[in-house]
Amino acid sequence: MNFLENIKVALNSIRENTLRTVLTALIIAIGIMALVGILTAVDGIQASVNDSFADLGANSFDIGQKTAQNKHQRGGRKKPVSPPIRHYEAKELKQKMSFSGVIGISVFVTFNAEVKYGSISTNPNSQVLGIDENYLGQQGLEIKFGRNLFAQEVENGAATAIIGSEIADKLFPKSNPINRFITMLGKRYQVVGVLEKKGGNMGGAVGDRSVLIPLENARTVLRSEDISFDIKVKVLNPAEFNQVMDEARGLMRKIRHDLPNTEDSFEIKKSETLAESMGEVTGYLKIGGFLVGFITLMGASIGLMNIMLVSVTERTREIGIRKALGATPRRIQEQFLIEAIVICQLGGVAGIIFGILAGNGVAQLLGSQHFFVPWFWMFVGVVVCIIVGVIAGFYPSYKASRLDPIEALRFE
Repeated sequence: MNFLENIKVALNSIRENTLRTVLTALIIAIGIMALVGILTAVDGIQASVNDSFADLGANSFDIGQKTAQNKHQRGGRKKPVSPPIRHYEAKELKQKMSFSGVIGISVFVTFNAEVKYGSISTNPNSQVLGIDENYLGQQGLEIKFGRNLFAQEVENGAATAIIGSEIADKLFPKSNPINRFITMLGKRYQVVGVLEKKGGNMGGAVGDRSVLIPLENARTVLRSEDISFDIKVKVLNPAEFNQVMDEARGLMRKIRHDLPNTEDSFEIKKSETLAESMGEVTGYLKIGGFLVGFITLMGASIGLMNIMLVSVTERTREIGIRKALGATPRRIQEQFLIEAIVICQLGGVAGIIFGILAGNGVAQLLGSQHFFVPWFWMFVGVVVCIIVGVIAGFYPSYKASRLDPIEALRFE
């Protein structure tokens, strides 16, 4: 009896015991479904989280003036230790970057502006920023009323402004602020948009007491050579993040004429994102999911071993006949191992299909918009099924191969 004949015998035995095979394969399928399903759900959720955080400014980094912490200053404020980043340097970087992404330029104007409309005025604690047309999208800010700044307004320095929700509530409690004129810093600005309420000042970033004006207009307000512009680079493809950051560093060094073997005359900071923290969490979830699936499969392997032992007992006389006809112990062992592996693979295929559907279903319920096909975990599932089949079938097949043919033929 050769190997191919053994496969045929094993398959015939599986067909003759269809119900038992199906029930046993279902035990394996449940284990594989738990393994593949949990890991698929985690991967689908992770992909959705990455997309969501990418829209909120994740996968981005900032380029700004190099600063140092001054311990002698009150509040531990930072002071510049390198020349400011000029407007033309920021624009040149924006023009020369070759990656598929978005570059935004902004400049801080003041944090104690008083904004007026008619006889109503805010407290002198409003923050004013000069921005370009890409700024809102990079910061994850949304317009509640009105619109974003146009690129032409940014280039021409138009006297338009986007105001925070707190300023809008203060100056326009019962009217629509769009197209109304406010006064601040000695100039009149037409309100073209109102930001969605954020709450607080977001740690010094754009908050509800902020006014955003076109970048060129902000330059005319400041009129200082010491102005340093901030650059935010958002990478659309997270896989290219390090490459894009290296390209930006190289271009910036060239633009600012940094000498070889010297430190950068600017500062690059990778944005701290929730996506990174979520990546750690999902990593733990994957480990937990793998352990749950592994434990379930261990239980399934014990059930399969029990079924195979029953099968050996039922077919003791058949084993004796095969041995009497010349079958070696190795061939007998192969026959039962093949049966165990085939049953595991049948359950594995069903488990993988159910796991993909269940995992994506859970991910969809939790807000994912992706249908994720986990090729890696599918491969892992197939390999695990083979291992479980070998482990569960080894002892029963070994027991079958060691049966005495004379005693087996007497078995009733």
